[in-house]
Amino acid sequence: MEDLPHPDNKHLEAAEGWLGLGDHSSANEELNYISPKLRAHPLVLEIRYKIFAKAKRWEGAVEIARTLMEMLPDKSWGFIHYAFSLHELKRTREAYGVLIPVVDKFSEPTIRYNLACYSCQLGNAKEAMQWLEKAIDLAGKEDIRQLALDDPDLEPLWTKIGEI
Repeated sequence: MEDLPHPDNKHLEAAEGWLGLGDHSSANEELNYISPKLRAHPLVLEIRYKIFAKAKRWEGAVEIARTLMEMLPDKSWGFIHYAFSLHELKRTREAYGVLIPVVDKFSEPTIRYNLACYSCQLGNAKEAMQWLEKAIDLAGKEDIRQLALDDPDLEPLWTKIGEI
């Protein structure tokens, strides 16, 4: 994927900077300075997704993520963002359905971790632990274990996770 040309690249960097400072409104304003023909560029859409997610505007986030997933089917982040947005909209079964077909396509611990969360929320504790173990195999025990012990989606498994 090619970078944005100048000065659009500077506006994208500024938007990222605003996001890093926790100011999603200013980040969104900065993206409005990007040339109209480049506002649908995947790098711009990724930042736009982060802005919507930060603002918890999940309906918009799900549409942006779906577009990213379709534009870049060989990148995992569109699928991850799309599924996560669906989950935040309480559409967890759909979120699960987004990731299952691509789980073997990407060696991405986040996909397996999110599948653990979605499985747990759908009442499938055994399957959730299996996905969590696969995420641990890819990312490392301590990183995933600590994340899981702080994740309310996995609360029904906290005792088992504590024993890992």
